[in-house]
Parts: sequence; C-alpha cells; structure tokens
Amino acid sequence: MLDVQPSVSPAHSERATPAQTPYDPAYDPLTTPRTGSGCDYAPTYWIGTAGEPPADDGPVEADIDADVVIIGSGFTGLTAAIFLAEQYGIKATVLEANRVAWGCSTRNGGQAQCASGRLKRSQWIERYGLDTALGLHRECVDAMQTFKSLIADIECDPQPGGHLYIAHKPRMMPGLEKEARLLRDTFDYDARIIDADSVRREWVDDREAAGAMHEPEGIGIHAGKLAFGYQRKARALGVKVHPASPVLGWESRDDVHYLRTPGGVVKARAVGIATGGYITGQLHRSLKNRLLPILSNSIVTRPLSETEVEATGFRTRQVLTDTRILRHYYRLLPDNRVQIGSRSAITGRDAPKQKYEAMLIGDLERKFPALAGIDIDYSWWGWVDVSHDMMPRIHQPDPRESIYYALGYGGNGVMYSAQAGKRLAQWIAGEGASLDLPIFTSKLPYPNLLEKIESEALAPFRRLGQRCLYRWYQLKDEVL
Repeated sequence: MLDVQPSVSPAHSERATPAQTPYDPAYDPLTTPRTGSGCDYAPTYWIGTAGEPPADDGPVEADIDADVVIIGSGFTGLTAAIFLAEQYGIKATVLEANRVAWGCSTRNGGQAQCASGRLKRSQWIERYGLDTALGLHRECVDAMQTFKSLIADIECDPQPGGHLYIAHKPRMMPGLEKEARLLRDTFDYDARIIDADSVRREWVDDREAAGAMHEPEGIGIHAGKLAFGYQRKARALGVKVHPASPVLGWESRDDVHYLRTPGGVVKARAVGIATGGYITGQLHRSLKNRLLPILSNSIVTRPLSETEVEATGFRTRQVLTDTRILRHYYRLLPDNRVQIGSRSAITGRDAPKQKYEAMLIGDLERKFPALAGIDIDYSWWGWVDVSHDMMPRIHQPDPRESIYYALGYGGNGVMYSAQAGKRLAQWIAGEGASLDLPIFTSKLPYPNLLEKIESEALAPFRRLGQRCLYRWYQLKDEVL
C-alpha cells in the first residue's frame, strides 16, 4: 500500500518542461508496457510549424491532492479540463507521460469531420435502429458546434467549408449516391453528389476521382496550434498540466485514487482517462484489451509554387478523403503544401521502415502526377485508438468507481474529441445519467476472441488478424 500524505501542488505555473527524452519511433502501445517519461515530440509538420510550446506546470515533484485527475493531455484531456473548469468550477490536474499533446493530438491529419468512430449513418441504422441513429447524428452535429465554439478564439489556421468524400473508383459511386440520399432524406443533412468531371474541374484534379459526395460540415485545422491553444486556455482557467509525469502505479481505496508518478503520488477523488491510441493495458484493469491501436502515416510536401497548385487542380482547401477502406485523407494546407495520410505498418517495430513512406509517396503521385519527385519536408506516423466495434465510448465502466474514460474515436477524433471532453466532464461532475446513447451507456467491447478470456498474453495475436484484414481490405480497395 502506498503511504500518501496530501500536500500542496508545487508552484510551477510558469516553468516549461525540462530536457526531453528522445522520441522513440518504434514505440508500440500493444507490446510496450509504458509510454515513456518526458519523451520529445514526433517530428510532425504540426510541431515543426506551431511555434514555441506554451508554458506548463512542470513534472510532478511532490505528493499532490487533487479533486479530479485527467490522464492524458491531448485534445480530449485538455477539453475535458476546460469544460470542468468553465461549467462546473472544477479545476482538474492533468497528468501527461511525455510532452503535452504528445500522442494522437499532434500526429493526426487535422481534419475535423462531422463524424465519430468508423461507421457511416447507414451502418448506425443497421446496428442500432433508426431512432438511435438519429440521436447519434444529432450528437455529431452538436459536437461540431461545440468544436467551432471552442476554437473560435484559437489561432489554428481553420479551413472551413465542408468535406469532400471522393470515390476512388467508379464502382464506389452507387454507394455514395445511396448514402447522400439517406443523409438528405432521413437525417436532414445536406449532402450532395458531384460528378467526376465537376470534381476534377471545380474542386481538385485527383486523377482517381470518379465522383464525390460533399458534406456541408468539415474544417481543416493546424493540429499543433490547436493543441497549444487548448493548453493555454486550460491553464488560464486554473488547470494544472504536468508533463513528464506518467502514471506508474494506481491504487484505489475507499473511492480515492492514488496515482504514482516518478515525482510523487497524486491523490484524486475522480479520474478521467483520455490517452487515445497511446493507452497501455497496464494503466487500469478496465481498459485491458479494450482497444486495438493501429498506425497511420502522414507526409507533407514542400510548399507548392502557383504553377504546381494549378497543375494539381487544387481549387479547394477543404478536407478530402477517399472511399478506400484503408482511406486516404489529404488537402492543400494554408502554406500551399500538400498533406496526405493513410494506413501504415502493423507493428511499431516496422513503423520506421522506409517502404511505408514510399507507399504513401506513391499514393500521392498516383493522385497527383504533377507532384512526382517533389521533396517531402515532413514524414511521421502515430497510433490511432480503434475500438473493436468501430465506435467510441465516453463511459463510467463501473458505477461503484469514480473512474471514467473517453476513447475509441477510430481516426475521427479531431472534432469529436471536443465533444468527448465535454461529455467526460459531465460524467465526472455527476451528470452522466442524462447521456443515453450507446456510446455513453456501454463499455468498450472486447474483440470476439477475448469476450470470455481476459488475457494479456493473447493481445499480440490481434496483430495477426489485423495483418490478414489489411490484405483483404487492400484487395477490396484496389482489385475487386
């Protein structure tokens, strides 16, 4: 048992994080028990162009007594802390293993879409029925308004206007047309179909484009500037943000939680978990085997000349995705660079291999032949938190314990993380009973193999299943 004596939080209000541990490009949350401590940022475009990181509260250096602890300082953790402070007067303490927003929040594609999880509206109806699907849609529309309000005073280079969902083969168009009708007629959401010639003439000359569906909601943002903006906003509200403070041990006694960090024990009456794809099975028993972290690669070119912009046919700066299962997400950034991302390696050990960057460069050149041979200024990868049923959860897994989590966005967390932070704050503040959608009322599920066997030893075998699925998906995407 830990001997904890409550103490006052150390005064680090204007001190930045000390020297960093080098970034480990081969880190894998499924096989590595800890995320590290004080690791530096991945070399992403967002970090490279966001400017100097804001001041934080330094690592934990003594025992701390906190009302609420949030584990994870990415978009979800920081927005949860913001909403706790603004709406409930609760000033949370945020614990981060490495640097602030070190994980998903500074490695994503910066696309804020009106979605959460990996399923389409038609799949919501198949799984949950129409009434629940309509409720999930209202939640996403409300989430977009939450996101817009939250970033209104943050300089994060917004690129609004909607989302263009591009058919990468003609056979994808009937499905897009059916989904667009459903969105208009059932969800009162103004999606429209654009033919191939119009896409390439008026929007973007993606040589694969066989048509597209345009959604009215969608915003591109600068992920690093947004993360730093959330951090400034949270600390201005009195939130304490402690980097280089991984949770190494967790004990709960009499509904009080004792979180051991390298510098001291943090005592809390409630804990919110917002670690995204960088969660490990050792953090807490309620999360063991509940997520499958998958890798996504991203590259950013050098700035394009006006001639090159014209050659690629970029007449929009809206966010773009294609209809592959292993989809691409891409756009023209405000500084005329092209960013594109997609699937990557299966394991962290393989992630640094040059072939995955080469595959993505090949994808870019197939879509935009005029960019063949262009210099790539930034290349990185990161882990995405995918739940086993492709839908997120913001939930209290055990009503007897004051522990809550917001996880499983499946690559659609840039926008929905703001709403998830808001919902996580509701749970922590005692208002979770009013949330009645399945993503709030059920736990993250196990994969089928582990429904009855809760064994950490079986976790690596999920990689074998993922490898087989990827091969099948690539066959469906490119051949069938």
